[in-house]
Amino acid sequence: MTSFRFLHAADLHLDSPLRGLTRHDDLSIDRIRSASRRALDRLVQTAIDEKVAFVVIAGDLYDGNWKTISTGRYMASALGRLLAQGIRVFLLQGNHDAASVLTRDLPLPAGIDRFPSQKPGSFLLDDLGVALHGQSFANRHVPQDMTSSYPSPVPDYFNIGVLHTSLSGHGQHETYAPCTVEGLRARNYDYWALGHVHERMILRDGTPIVYPGVLQGRHIHETGEKGVILVSVRDRVIDSITPVPCDVVRWHQAHQDCSGLETEAALHDRIAALFRQIAQEQEGHLCVTRLTLVGETVLHDRFSRQGPSLREAVQHLATLSGGDIELEKLVVATTLPGKSAKEAPSLPDAGSENFSLGPLLQEASRDEDFLVSLGSDLDLCLKTLNLGEIAPDSLLARINDRDWGAILPELTGRLGARLGPEPPAQSQIPPVPVSTPQRRNTSAPGAEGEAP
Repeated sequence: MTSFRFLHAADLHLDSPLRGLTRHDDLSIDRIRSASRRALDRLVQTAIDEKVAFVVIAGDLYDGNWKTISTGRYMASALGRLLAQGIRVFLLQGNHDAASVLTRDLPLPAGIDRFPSQKPGSFLLDDLGVALHGQSFANRHVPQDMTSSYPSPVPDYFNIGVLHTSLSGHGQHETYAPCTVEGLRARNYDYWALGHVHERMILRDGTPIVYPGVLQGRHIHETGEKGVILVSVRDRVIDSITPVPCDVVRWHQAHQDCSGLETEAALHDRIAALFRQIAQEQEGHLCVTRLTLVGETVLHDRFSRQGPSLREAVQHLATLSGGDIELEKLVVATTLPGKSAKEAPSLPDAGSENFSLGPLLQEASRDEDFLVSLGSDLDLCLKTLNLGEIAPDSLLARINDRDWGAILPELTGRLGARLGPEPPAQSQIPPVPVSTPQRRNTSAPGAEGEAP
């Protein structure tokens, strides 16, 4: 009987840029920035410790073109450590590292194989009885189903299909190489190693179809444990499919119910208990947390007035938790007693003289799904603008960071003035140069599938 193990990884996004965090001087930016490299180190060590026969990386090793040559060197060092242990590596290029995207790439020595981009290709491991089939992206955008041209399974081999795909459409992720679960299983492979969707997903009813998810969460919308999948096979039958965490920074969203609170001391006790629980659950990780205060409380107006001092108090409680917790953002979504969202009167129509833009923007800034949709809609537009030299403390700088949850409340007064019956004497928003060739374009490139 032949038995072996392999690791399935995807969406490493090595050295993915940070957005919207640099303005928080109380966050460990360097630790967060290097997290994708530390997670890659853990992937390599996991492969070595588990004595796997090979590693499959189903796309998006990088986040696009390398910002510096050190990105490529770090990847080469990691792959080299696998080769030194006799572990083979099979790479597939996804939309972020498609042949048309990367202007530089790694020369691949024996033992590291990349799936071709012009048509599907296969690699055979005769000693293990394994056949791997896959096709890299030639271009970033692949609107068609690629699986129809994947080869038939090799008889008496354990057949693995490797694909970077959005499947039949998945949440916030853009559509790439769309296909269906039924279409994948019709190929009669033994395992499908997918990439592109950043949430872990394991479909076991029939041929396993598996997304390992992103290797390391990169922002507050990629919460929870992240890592790789360890697969054990015995005599062409899968024994186990086991998620293995590799992340070093863990993003977390928490809600604290403030209902009935009448003193700040009571609030502090509740938040302290919450942070102690988070510290126990996320032990061994830097946990970057967004805390949202909810519920009806007489302290609502005080919360709204305190601003930075309230955030400082909450971060202090996080530090006292005994864990490694840092506050990404504090969101106050409480209401006064009797003023809950369910009981609040509906907003007047936009044409009404009583219409106010402020409540709409405040509500929008707390709607996570809307913020993701807004970022997706505006990202392409913002990438085409030449914003010129941007003052670091200006509104345009914050827009360039794509932190819509912070931007929308700030726009309330400005847009209200512009859209009101009496236009302001002088706009507070500086003009945006859209065709000034001599100025440097500082707009940051976006990445689909990322939360803004």
